[in-house]
Amino acid sequence: MAITAGYDVGGAHLKVALAEGGRVIAVRQIACPLWQGLDKLDMAFAAAAPLTARADIHAATMTGELCELFPDRRTGVAAILDRLTDLLGTSLRIWTGPRGFGSIEHAHADPMHVASTNFLASAALIARHMPEALLVDMGSTTTDIVAVLGGSVCARGITDGERLATGELIYTGLTRTDVSAVARTATLRRRAQRLAAGGFANMADVRRILGELPEGVDQHGTADGRGKSVGESVARLARCFGRDAIDADLEAWRRSAREIAEQQMRDIRAAIEEVLAAVPLSSHAPVIAAGIGAPEIATLASELGRACHPFGALIEANDECREWVTRCAPAVAVALLAGHGLGGDALISVNA
Repeated sequence: MAITAGYDVGGAHLKVALAEGGRVIAVRQIACPLWQGLDKLDMAFAAAAPLTARADIHAATMTGELCELFPDRRTGVAAILDRLTDLLGTSLRIWTGPRGFGSIEHAHADPMHVASTNFLASAALIARHMPEALLVDMGSTTTDIVAVLGGSVCARGITDGERLATGELIYTGLTRTDVSAVARTATLRRRAQRLAAGGFANMADVRRILGELPEGVDQHGTADGRGKSVGESVARLARCFGRDAIDADLEAWRRSAREIAEQQMRDIRAAIEEVLAAVPLSSHAPVIAAGIGAPEIATLASELGRACHPFGALIEANDECREWVTRCAPAVAVALLAGHGLGGDALISVNA
């Protein structure tokens, strides 16, 4: 029985899934600050090797081509493909978006269908399980919103630029997003004020203050290089207000953090409503929540009056890794789709 390893090479994390006979048996997310150099990708793959060494088939998708290491996306795709070839060999299968899987050569010839089309893999896998749904994948940095209609992926945009225009991509995530990118103003001690846009705190700090940060999902350093206690998170958030932590009590900071978190979720809800207005999904179509922010998406689905299922509930998986199946949906998707023998000539139907 073939064992397939799926990789999602991002700009901040390497996500890895292992599947055997259509069942996910292991998933892991590894910090990989690719913007610091390709050697970080080597280190992440070395950390993943104990998990993936016994795989017969390797398949990959990527979003890391957009990071600051590369002068443009085409260069980034080519560089990552070359490094993946060095690490995994020339038989590696590459996800090429609407075209399904292709060889390394096919991927080099068509870099823009390789660049950041991992969301199509997740949606294509959902389409194999249900005819109609809305995938909302809230990761550490971005949120993807993708409709499945009539058993096909119904995406109005393919590239990041197109999807930012259609509402199908929002650059906001559960942990890495700068607070000042979420909110321009917020309230402290009943007084609204502008926030300092200085990169002082991120949304991991906000959710840590609220006691709502899932364990193990915040794998990168803090904005000031200090620790991750609630007190240190409050100190960082206070700087966004031009203040120090001692200028308010913990409950006041929690109220401010709640307001900022709610602003982020209102932005995501507005994008979901934009997609729903453009795609004729029935009111019975469920939301499929994925990413480390899946619980937040489940709350939004309830507010919208829609049923919600975690991505991991659709997938055959060992119980101990099911939560991470939800969190690492694209890596799981390419592992399972490659294991089902979906080749480069098998088109994924996308209604743009």
